[in-house]
Amino acid sequence: MSEEHFFIRSAREDDLEALLRLSELVYFINLPSDREILKEKILKSVASFNGMLEDKFEREYILVLENAEDHSLVGTSMIIARHGSPTVPHMFFELKEIHKYSETIHTGFIHKVLRLRYDHDGPTEIGALVLHPDYRGNAQKLGRQLSFARFLFIKMRRRWFKDRILSELMPPLTENGESILWEAVGRRFTNLSYTEADLLSRKNKEFVTTLFPKGDIYTCLLPGEVRDAIGKVGKETEPVKHMLERIGFQWKEHIDPFDGGPHYWAETDKISLISASKKYKVSRELLKRKTKDIALIGCFVNDEFRCVQASHEIYRGNLMIPKVALETLGIPAGDFVYSMPLAEKKAEKADPPPRRMVSAAS
Repeated sequence: MSEEHFFIRSAREDDLEALLRLSELVYFINLPSDREILKEKILKSVASFNGMLEDKFEREYILVLENAEDHSLVGTSMIIARHGSPTVPHMFFELKEIHKYSETIHTGFIHKVLRLRYDHDGPTEIGALVLHPDYRGNAQKLGRQLSFARFLFIKMRRRWFKDRILSELMPPLTENGESILWEAVGRRFTNLSYTEADLLSRKNKEFVTTLFPKGDIYTCLLPGEVRDAIGKVGKETEPVKHMLERIGFQWKEHIDPFDGGPHYWAETDKISLISASKKYKVSRELLKRKTKDIALIGCFVNDEFRCVQASHEIYRGNLMIPKVALETLGIPAGDFVYSMPLAEKKAEKADPPPRRMVSAAS
């Protein structure tokens, strides 16, 4: 299929059944396989896109990938404007090092500890991304489109989002879908399974703040396989981690207190995809040939976000795109769009951290 046969748009109310089917493909707390909850989320997304939710940081956005030939939905992704508020804080374990030394026996240790932290003015979060298995490996890199479209939208409505962006990555899970960190820590303090705790935490995190220890949890007291899994991602999440690192995200040694997955962070305006995206007027001269340069082209049509991957060329300061891309976006020549080049620059590598002592006890 050619690239113009797929496009991304904001979710509509009548997408419920299709999104429900996609939600059943993989477990995400932000995309629950629950008809009523999902219906509420879609309504909230529609209100977010059209600006009807007064507090811009309470908004959530659901994007869908549509096959233009049969109008089926083959994928979805999300943005949460603020993950962490005074009533429902963003929670995480901070991985810290503490030094212990005994003058009596002239012996010292460097211990790693988990310290529960709260953020009541949390970052923007890029949430669940699901692509139907039949469309994975597509030459058009549909998963990449779904992922990158979120950053294009953030650029287009920059004031709606925070100055930091968070991505919570999935860790290695057991065959039963359990988190080994939760089994070693969370269950001991709550007597809840990982799934039960994850579901409850959607609306109420009091049980964590009340039952979890207030002090440090020494990782040397945890089983070896649990220590080894801290900050790691599952095999299927490795490509996502590498993509995030390429565009400017870093692991800040924060992990999820439920599943133990790493939290990756970036300053919004320093993400290479966002800084490379620019606003253009669409040229009245249509692009009649394929070029090596492709981009995600985004616009708004009647409060609906639309985005398509297409060849492009800058002509006299305007953006030339193919006719089919213009028709898919549903705009006339002369309108303004945002363009995100897909041959993105790699983020500059940060200076490597200094070498640290690690004792056998940590």
